[in-house]
Amino acid sequence: MSENVSEEMVAAIAAVLAATQGEGDDASQAARQLGSAWSQDHRRQMTGRISLMRARSGRSPWR
Repeated sequence: MSENVSEEMVAAIAAVLAATQGEGDDASQAARQLGSAWSQDHRRQMTGRISLMRARSGRSPWR
């Protein structure tokens, strides 16, 4: 009996994974993306950091 339940659970998990990966972008990963430059710049300024333009225009440390 436990073998049947185990097979059913594996089949259910595989079906859920196939359904979520088949739709394209995973909705749970959308919040992990940086967003537009405007959004990044405003988040930086609201937290007291330098603007994105200044951060990008600075010299690279490896030069």
